[in-house]
Amino acid sequence: MGILFDDAVIIRQSEKEGEPSVITVNCPDKTGLGSDLCRIILFFGLTVVRTDVSTDGKWCYLVFWVVGKPSTRWSLLKKRLMGACPSCSGISYYRAELQPPRPPDVFLLKFCCHDRRGLLHDVTEVLCELELTIKRVKVSTTPDGKVMDLFFITDTRELLHTKNRQDDTYDHLKAVLGVAMISCDIEMVGPEIAACSQGPSFLSDAIAEDMFNTETLDEHPDDCVAFKPPSITMDNSLSPSHTLVQIVCEDHKGLLYDVMRTLKDYNIQISYGRFTTKGKSECEMDLFIMQADGKKIIDPSKQSSLRSRLQMELSRPLRVALISRGPDSELLVANPVEITGNGRPLVFYDITLALKMLDRPIFSVLLKSPSSIFVSLKLIEAYVSLHQQNWLKSERYMIGDREWEVYRVLLDEGDGSSVSKQKIEETVWKMLMSWE
Repeated sequence: MGILFDDAVIIRQSEKEGEPSVITVNCPDKTGLGSDLCRIILFFGLTVVRTDVSTDGKWCYLVFWVVGKPSTRWSLLKKRLMGACPSCSGISYYRAELQPPRPPDVFLLKFCCHDRRGLLHDVTEVLCELELTIKRVKVSTTPDGKVMDLFFITDTRELLHTKNRQDDTYDHLKAVLGVAMISCDIEMVGPEIAACSQGPSFLSDAIAEDMFNTETLDEHPDDCVAFKPPSITMDNSLSPSHTLVQIVCEDHKGLLYDVMRTLKDYNIQISYGRFTTKGKSECEMDLFIMQADGKKIIDPSKQSSLRSRLQMELSRPLRVALISRGPDSELLVANPVEITGNGRPLVFYDITLALKMLDRPIFSVLLKSPSSIFVSLKLIEAYVSLHQQNWLKSERYMIGDREWEVYRVLLDEGDGSSVSKQKIEETVWKMLMSWE
């Protein structure tokens, strides 16, 4: 069980912009490895155009053809992919499967600055570039136009306890906020931010049923916040030990991740797989899979359960809805959480970017999830003090047997904005799901 070397991950960058680069991963196998790698690729904003996967149960070989951007940090991408491979740190991959990783240290980033539109997204963008993961955040605006931002964050690089890393974070924020920044401070805090709530009490039964129903697909072919249901077939006649799953579906950002995380949740191993794009909007997948016991899926009920879950995840990987809250409107965005507790990357980033593009003022934002983000804008100090106790509680939503991240964005209608409900939903959905 030796240490993996640099050739465990090889990246061959394309010579021309727009052409695919090739990422090759060759390392010991583990359940959910494909999902972990796809999550990293999604975080780096790469478009996957083709994938080949093969494994013998002990060793895994994956090839991703991806289209990057001029800003893609390839060396950092390689480092993150290496970190997801078993034994890259010299620890046996058998032990890595048995021992969960130590929870990361949580830090409180506090800074005060003058308010402006788009501020929340600009700060979020800086934190993403620095690989600082937002676990929870609160932003309150005083009557004189100053903003106090409180971000609970973790550091992917595990260096935020050092002065150099803290100074670097300050410098990046200062570069974006400029003279608007008044003060900035970073300190380590306790990890008591991952409790779990049982159900979304803030939603009516009708809205909750529509957003979180995982048993049946909506019969709305013109739904602007869903894809058409995919075609999924299963065949046990072509292999003595594997079930062949064939998928034809619409392409979207994170498609491969959605398939891989679903199989990971079901503890299903891919022995061989191929993913290709067909045209500009359609994808085809052939996956030879087996259960944890090394057998194909024979039980019709298990086949039906897996097929239904894949259909749901590929038609509605995220849930987007705009509902009325008295004189204002509340945007709801929800996505399922992996069985390991990881949420979908960059959702908060994409939401704030979409609203910035729409030039919509945000009154407040609330995330109930393992990441637990709570943001409140345009609140007077008395309101902040009144709700301080509730805000400090970190919650997750367990709906049925699944855990969800739920983002709540209260939009300020006081500026007379005439952007329609459908336009807001479509813009947010496109930002979350489109590679463009």
